Amino acid sequence: MSHIPGRLRFEHDAVASFADHRADGRAARSRTPRSAHAEFDADPGRDPLGIIERQNADRLPDLVPLRMSRMAESPFAFYRGTAAIQAADLADSPDSGRLVVACGDAHLSNFGIFAAPDRSLVFDLNDFDEAAIAPWEWDVKRLVTSVSIAAADNGFGAADAEEATLAAAASYRITMRALAKRTALERYYQRSLATELPGMSASSVKALNRTLKRAAKRTSSRVAAKIMEAAPDGTQQIREQPPTLVHVDPAQEDRFSELVSAYRRSAAPDIALLLAQYTPTDVARRVVGVGSVGTRCSIAVLTGPHGEPLILQMKEAGRSVLDEYGRLDRRPGRGITALDAPADGGERVVTFQQVLQSSSDAFLGHLQFDGRGFYVRQFRDFNASIEVSELDPPAFLDYVRACGHQLARAHAQSPGAGFIAGYLGSNDVFDRAMASWAQEYAAQSLADYRAFVAAIDAGRFQTAPPQ
Repeated sequence: MSHIPGRLRFEHDAVASFADHRADGRAARSRTPRSAHAEFDADPGRDPLGIIERQNADRLPDLVPLRMSRMAESPFAFYRGTAAIQAADLADSPDSGRLVVACGDAHLSNFGIFAAPDRSLVFDLNDFDEAAIAPWEWDVKRLVTSVSIAAADNGFGAADAEEATLAAAASYRITMRALAKRTALERYYQRSLATELPGMSASSVKALNRTLKRAAKRTSSRVAAKIMEAAPDGTQQIREQPPTLVHVDPAQEDRFSELVSAYRRSAAPDIALLLAQYTPTDVARRVVGVGSVGTRCSIAVLTGPHGEPLILQMKEAGRSVLDEYGRLDRRPGRGITALDAPADGGERVVTFQQVLQSSSDAFLGHLQFDGRGFYVRQFRDFNASIEVSELDPPAFLDYVRACGHQLARAHAQSPGAGFIAGYLGSNDVFDRAMASWAQEYAAQSLADYRAFVAAIDAGRFQTAPPQ
């Protein structure tokens, strides 16, 4: 072992070098060859539709049909809503033996553009509802499979789809190897400005510019102008758009100020003081996403002394599907010992989001309500996602590379960067294994989607008109 020497006045742990970590990663190939990731072995007893039903049981009943409708829209929409199914399928899959703070749902549509606290626009992961300490390979498999499914949804040929999955995996590997050679502080401070993404094709530039224009329109003031209306007494209130935006019941409304106070106690000191200058004035239930439909989510309007609105989103966060269906409780902690266990799902999301993102929303916070955890963030703060369905093959290729790059940057914040870099190596063995796995799992997900649609037709799942 080539430990870095240190001299303190007391006994301390040896400082393991980058060379040590990299050697450990290389040695892990003998236990789990990189080629072992190439095949998806389906459990004969897997029950994907049963998992959907179990998740529905804890959702708001009146919104479950809308969740089913959104998941039925396309194979990619179904994949977006079935992180739990994939977590169950990954539970017994091979891994290298190193855990990281993982996103848990790193598909292509969970990357996007948003404003950092300094108001610069960054490109990064933007969804952490399923974040957990888990094998890093699980996030990579979630990403590359989404590449394969989205390519098929876009009508790309098999060659373009394979090229894209290889590109995403290679981008992750190359970025991780480069980052592992840097110091932990250098990795921590690295971020990707949305206006400076490298190596983009002409069509990528057009897609990025469209997204930046959308992001520029997403502010609290603009959202308020769109969703607020004058009440009979002359005050401003949220304009209902059933079923996706409706006022909460009076019992919850009576506790609104209490919830805001609980959130404020979890916010950073500067934000807590800022929030003290705003008064809670309205709250409404809001439907979000695809897989998240039916979870308890609200938008809260706070009004400042000049009548200016500040709009926050409060969203329920339970157990990560990686824990619940990936059975992570059976795995020892291999690589993460410095993080305290979050008290609830809301604290979990906030904690891991701050680890994984290069710049996080300054308004992040969490609270508990009626025994459930919630996390809070600013609603629509210059945020927008690339419309994956609008990308041509060259732009799609650029985009998946950018996603692979950002996922590696996120994982490199955990102590295992050198280990992962050593395991990945300099050739494309891992890339090809990921591309093979993505193709096989995409086929499984498509079969699950068809079974899901058939179950809807047979009356097992109820749907609602698209909203």
